[in-house]
This record gives sequence, structure tokens and C-alpha cells, in this order.
Amino acid sequence: MIDVNTEMLIDVWQRLLADPRKSWVLFEHGTCVVLTDPEGELAEQAADLLKTFGPAHAGSSAGDFGVIDLKDIEGWVVTGHHNDVLTYVGLDEPQDQSQIAVGLLGRSKRHQDGTELHVVHVEDKRSSADQA
Repeated sequence: MIDVNTEMLIDVWQRLLADPRKSWVLFEHGTCVVLTDPEGELAEQAADLLKTFGPAHAGSSAGDFGVIDLKDIEGWVVTGHHNDVLTYVGLDEPQDQSQIAVGLLGRSKRHQDGTELHVVHVEDKRSSADQA
């Protein structure tokens, strides 16, 4: 697997989640947890959510995924069994760029993030949401 470029991932998610009211937390392997009801310590809230909905279990809803082709950004977003847990897969990551290969890679990255729980960035939009 390719070394994760944290700055690039932050830029991608800032572009994808441009809504000034959306707080989110980015994990090491590209998984982003969008916090629709942010409260308290955002990294802890996101880690709790990802601990539950990140690990993949084949044959259950935790193994399900969908693949979204991005229009203005090169790559894909892989969805899982929680609407607010999303994983970015860069165009240069999968050798096979079929939907199934991209989805399996995204699910694998989500699983890593859901078991390692290493936060690399917190985007706290609570104050801007109060002003909007």
C-alpha cells in the first residue's frame, strides 16, 4: 500500500466536505468521520463511531461497501454501513481500478482505521455553524 500523504488527504476532504457546518475527523488511512451532531471532544466522538462502524466483517453489513466516482477530484469515496463514515481511495492506489477492487481497498483502509484509530486531523466547524 502507498504511503498516506496526510496533507493531500486533508485537502481532498476539505474540498469534498465544503459545507461550513460539517465538522469531521480524518484518520491515518483516509477514512473520514463526518460528525452530524458534534459535541465534546471531536476526535474521541469520531473514534467511538469508527470503532463501531469501521472494522469490516465479511458476510455482514460491516463488509458492505459502495463506490462513488468523484467528479472534480481524482479518486473515489468508498462508503460503508454508516452514512457518515467515508474512505478516500486515490487514483494511484489500486492496481485494478474496477469498482470491486476500489471498494475492497477502501473497505480495507476503513478496517485499518477502525482498528488502529489514529486521528491525523480534526476539522471543527462548530463555531462557524453557530454564525451561519
